Amino acid sequence: MAKESDGFVRAIARGFAVIEALGRAPGRHMLSEIAVASNLNRATARRVLATLVSLNYCEADGRYFQLRPRALGLGLSYLTALPFWAPAQRTLEELRNEIGESCALAVLDRTEIVYVLRLPARRILAANLAVGSRLPAHLVSLGRVLLAGLPEDEKSECISEIAFRKATPRSIADRKTLNKELDRVAKQGYAWIDGELAPTICGISVPLRDQRRSVVAAISVSLISGTVSEEQAKKRYLVRLKRAAEEIRAQTSV
Repeated sequence: MAKESDGFVRAIARGFAVIEALGRAPGRHMLSEIAVASNLNRATARRVLATLVSLNYCEADGRYFQLRPRALGLGLSYLTALPFWAPAQRTLEELRNEIGESCALAVLDRTEIVYVLRLPARRILAANLAVGSRLPAHLVSLGRVLLAGLPEDEKSECISEIAFRKATPRSIADRKTLNKELDRVAKQGYAWIDGELAPTICGISVPLRDQRRSVVAAISVSLISGTVSEEQAKKRYLVRLKRAAEEIRAQTSV
């Protein structure tokens, strides 16, 4: 919705901007820092903070402000509203325990994936990734599956917004190559990426579909690059991943 429309409530937008600013490291911020981060003047930022304090979403400690536990409910509301989130927790935990590799569930937010569930194996790298972490969609297997599952107009729009940069020498760095790869992903029903975002990580992903067979999320197995080829990953994990996706869909009512 455009900011100039009658349906846009500026006060709510400012409130969320301040909450997002408060959520940045190190977690304690002065008024001036919050005003800059939320693109508000100090007087407006002060009023928003006073409202959030009165609602128990944040607290003041001298010159510093920080979020309160109640703010966590904003994010949890999104997770618990996902009809597939609870069954995915059980199914992916069973899969992780069976294969001994990290498993994850992610959704698409324009040009990025957002992890909504991540179950790491103890030996996998990138342990700093957690629920809410974001990665560029075109450089990870989860994102390739999600982009490939979009309607053509939405896919074209998302791809047009991607800022192509080579994270590693293997990274896809242009729209033509990405479109060709997404066509391949859509046809074969899975995505495999090796060392495109980080040289040490590879992964295989499949789509998670709703009852109407629309792609709503993706699930993955992440591995250490060099320990397995695409053909080996398909043989070891693809059938198990597809089975897990069907189990999650079968337990999802929407």
